[in-house]
Amino acid sequence: MRLRPIAAIALRQLYLMRSSPVRVLPMIAWVAVDIVLWGFIARYLNSVTATGINFTASLLGAVLFWDFFTRVMQGVTMAFFEDVWSRNFINVFASPLLISEYLSGLVLTGVTTSLVGLIVMLIIATMIFGLHFAALGLLLVPFLMVLFLFGIALGVLASAMVLRLGPASEWLVWPIPALLSPFVGVFYPLATLPSWMRHIGQLLPPSYVFEAMRSVVAGGGYSNAALALGVSLAAVYVLLAAWLFTVVYRYAVRSGLLARYSAESVS
Repeated sequence: MRLRPIAAIALRQLYLMRSSPVRVLPMIAWVAVDIVLWGFIARYLNSVTATGINFTASLLGAVLFWDFFTRVMQGVTMAFFEDVWSRNFINVFASPLLISEYLSGLVLTGVTTSLVGLIVMLIIATMIFGLHFAALGLLLVPFLMVLFLFGIALGVLASAMVLRLGPASEWLVWPIPALLSPFVGVFYPLATLPSWMRHIGQLLPPSYVFEAMRSVVAGGGYSNAALALGVSLAAVYVLLAAWLFTVVYRYAVRSGLLARYSAESVS
């Protein structure tokens, strides 16, 4: 796997953003709205309850981590969608570009855009609401690693789905984070869920992040084994998503789907 083609995929996305500020604005605007909205909700809950729970740390922290995961996933899919919307697959895959290099370029793009969103969220949460994530210390590393890896896995999986079903299936991608959020316990412990939802949540890596975060914020401990399991699950999902994308790509080439890729490509 060569670095130059990977950098070229990411550089193309950079040029697109530089030529169109409208592409950059959503990376900043939506995360800022989420942090401000939930920050004031948490501040209000702190003022009207006497439970001793720090809602600013628990709710705002959950929103920040979940938005980071969402931005990672969308960073990968948006880079892929640029090729979908421009009908650029023939040009890309007619070049001596390996599928692993293409996926790595998408991941590099997702890393860059999600880091921009993360920095904006951290600045707003710290300056306006006094939320200091440095208090989590080294726990930030496994937290962000789990969300980062799982976001990449879902981004690659969503890209494979659109490649197989066609651009008309794009609307299936955007609700994925919302559909997963009830199962991973973004705002509540998994123990509040019915058993069948709890079992699904235990298969989703972000649930281990939010369980550990709530425990730390409440002054309790956390399980190193659970966090290690979350990282391992996320890594497995990345490998499975990359394998599935490769299988779908080979099918698209053999069947001619790639050559006639259009909004009606659902066969």
